[in-house]
Amino acid sequence: MMNRQSEKEQGSASSKPKLAGIPELLDDTAASIYDDVRAIVDAKFELLKIELTEKISVVAAAALLGVILVAGITYLIATLALLTGELLGHPFLGYLVVSLLFLFCFLFFTKFRPLLLKKIIQKILLSLHEYNK
Repeated sequence: MMNRQSEKEQGSASSKPKLAGIPELLDDTAASIYDDVRAIVDAKFELLKIELTEKISVVAAAALLGVILVAGITYLIATLALLTGELLGHPFLGYLVVSLLFLFCFLFFTKFRPLLLKKIIQKILLSLHEYNK
């Protein structure tokens, strides 16, 4: 009988660590899941930062190229005005001709064909994204 009682005591003693081990295992699992989810969220934030930085750099590069383009066009227009003025004999006549050309373009696109400019810009933007109708 002593052996049976000692076996029962050992059996009940061995079952208690199993019960104590399950909550510990659940705690370890929950902590592991929390750490994994936190790592995933941190990785998503880092990926978002990288993508946002890439988009901002594209916009900044486009803005810088736009400024360079405007400066180049301004100098080209001034050069054309000086050349026209040289050909006509007076520098002011060159600037007058170039200014009248720009005013005519403005008048044409606002009064006569207001939708034409919109359609041209839309075609250019669609062609940039390789979209064909």
